[in-house]
Amino acid sequence: MSLADSLFNTLETRPFDCLGLHPLKDNWIIRAWQPHAIKIEIYSYHTDKHIGTMQCDDKRGLFSLSLDNWIGTYYLIVHYEDQNQHTTIDPYQFGERTFQDFEHKAYEQYKNLGAQKCQVNIGTKTKPIQLYGVRFAVYAPNARSVSLVGDFNIWNGNVTPMSSHEDGIWRIFMPAMPDGSLYKYEIKDQFGQVLTQKSDPVGFSTEQYPSFASKVEDQKRYKWKDKKWQARAFTPPHARPMNIYEVHAPSWRQNPNGDSANSLSWIELADQLIGYVVEMGYTHLELMPITEYPLDDSWGYQPLQLFSPTSRLGSMDDFKFFVDECHKHNIGVILDWVPAHFPSDAHGLAKFDGTCIYEYEDSQKGWHPDWKSYIYDYGKTSVVDFLLSTALFWLDEFHIDGLRVDAVASMIYLDYSREEGEWTPNVNGENLNLEAIEFLKNFNRLVYQHFPNAITIAEESTAYPGVSSPIDQGGLGFGFKWNMGWMNDTLSYFEKDPIYRSHHYEELCFGFMYCFDENFVLPLSHDEVVHGKGSILDKMPGDLWQKCANHRALAAWQFAHPGKKLNFMGNEIGQFNEWNFRQSLDWHLLDFDHHQKIQDLYKSLNHFYKDEKALYEMDSDYKGFKWIERVGHQQNILAFARYDEAFENEVIVVANLAPQPHYNYNIGVDIKGKPADYTIMINTDDPSFGGSGFCNQKTYKVNKVAAQGYAHSISLNIPPLATVILKKMI
Repeated sequence: MSLADSLFNTLETRPFDCLGLHPLKDNWIIRAWQPHAIKIEIYSYHTDKHIGTMQCDDKRGLFSLSLDNWIGTYYLIVHYEDQNQHTTIDPYQFGERTFQDFEHKAYEQYKNLGAQKCQVNIGTKTKPIQLYGVRFAVYAPNARSVSLVGDFNIWNGNVTPMSSHEDGIWRIFMPAMPDGSLYKYEIKDQFGQVLTQKSDPVGFSTEQYPSFASKVEDQKRYKWKDKKWQARAFTPPHARPMNIYEVHAPSWRQNPNGDSANSLSWIELADQLIGYVVEMGYTHLELMPITEYPLDDSWGYQPLQLFSPTSRLGSMDDFKFFVDECHKHNIGVILDWVPAHFPSDAHGLAKFDGTCIYEYEDSQKGWHPDWKSYIYDYGKTSVVDFLLSTALFWLDEFHIDGLRVDAVASMIYLDYSREEGEWTPNVNGENLNLEAIEFLKNFNRLVYQHFPNAITIAEESTAYPGVSSPIDQGGLGFGFKWNMGWMNDTLSYFEKDPIYRSHHYEELCFGFMYCFDENFVLPLSHDEVVHGKGSILDKMPGDLWQKCANHRALAAWQFAHPGKKLNFMGNEIGQFNEWNFRQSLDWHLLDFDHHQKIQDLYKSLNHFYKDEKALYEMDSDYKGFKWIERVGHQQNILAFARYDEAFENEVIVVANLAPQPHYNYNIGVDIKGKPADYTIMINTDDPSFGGSGFCNQKTYKVNKVAAQGYAHSISLNIPPLATVILKKMI
């Protein structure tokens, strides 16, 4: 096959060996491949001197010119039949010297692959001249050929073939390519079949439907201003307050017409959302997936470009500015990260080079029946490195403070959402995906090794042991785990009419039996307010006043219970409608008194929680918790005490989840040393929060009256459908 045939049929795997400037025995030759050209002129890049006009060796686009001497860097002026012309610096003249800087670790693919801004020296040792451009590199080990296509070559896969290497990576350096240039890869599989043009798996920016084109972006362009935040001293996250506001950024608040296309940008969110989070008293923002995804309806949980922030809300630098502003206001940023599966869109990772290089070939392991998506092959080193790179990328390049890993249970279990006969046991005859488990350990090991101030959180819905235990103790190594059991039991109890609650008392108590087994986050997340489940407020029984009272009691119960806190946007305003990702939250509800007062309660809870060490320092230690009233099922009353690490601070939590108040109810207290008074810090029945004001006394003295096994007690008028938090005044 001739060179022209090989190039025309896009079968040339080593274009740098034949195109560009090459020495012959006694002279030099330049070859250029420019389909549809009728004439090509060569000029010196340094002097703009005309070097010569190339001869056409093949009318399909192969040109050459013989030279007596080496001419240095040159550029081409390409002429076409329609009398148009364009100027281009021939990328093939630089040989493979632009590919020598692949020195980074395999799990740092964001430093090697994709579209990397770089430079090549085209001067001399005494007079160096740097030519800037973009080096493209993509992993496609089983491809017959790969070409770079984009707006620079009219998306023609015959024009810009890339060079193949033994590592399975195809490369090319494109000089003088500006930021914002659009590109994709055109791949022929091993049978010569041209695949749908692919977006860059390591692309840093991606256009929306219908093009899904990748975009050249300079990762180093943004100048960070969060040096103080990054240099903060390390403190164990388990002993710090963590109160997370979970947000779907496109629908938190929208421009006035309410159309989903009118979501606030990252710049607008930096102005409005961050101020709101600070005022309300949250410590962290958790963003539902913002890695680029093709389908709005997936809320980001079907991502395809794991290195690219969604262009729906602005540019890469816009998102970096948003994170910077969060840090300026002492707000940590957590991203939902989805390494469990990916959609089957033709422009994405599926059969990327014609083979399953990202997904399992076996459909029993490689296809998720619920989400109709592919599952990553955790047994391949290349896939593991790819996924680990995406995690480190967000922590490194975007200064993200934590990653919440979605759908961990689906990764761990081979039989997840599968019937008998639809899955194959592992080598030990078990239902565990040993490869995925090892991947998760590697993920946590790397994150905490490189970013000790970061946190990792698992959304894991089963009783798999040691999710948040250290790896060297047999655990998965996560920092925290969502407490799905607490969420299910708590909502199940609160949804019931109070007349039946006494029969379900243990649903609230059961969680205390295991709440210190893991480092838990208590989630009232987006999953609980969609798909017909109703909002948190709407789940509550009774008339409007009772719904609001139950909602307030639940809010304080969550904050008092051991574990870090997470609430989805809208919970704090008593959103009545369940969440609709296509529209803004119902902020107009704050015009109504009972919604405004629910927000006031959340604001008070958030700030009190941050200030009260007893509510967070011993979240993962049973020594910081003590039951007081554990058998009050007839009255639907529970009471317990919580302590800080030094046992210098104590709060008592009393919940009456029946509609009847109780007068002079004795709550046992543990007296050590001189008795101290107890003051109500939070009372969800307070009129300022929309309550009845049944209990208006603030401070209580300790009496020598035995109660619940304690020799002393306080006598409390307990309001209906309310949670009361008291603090021992030292």
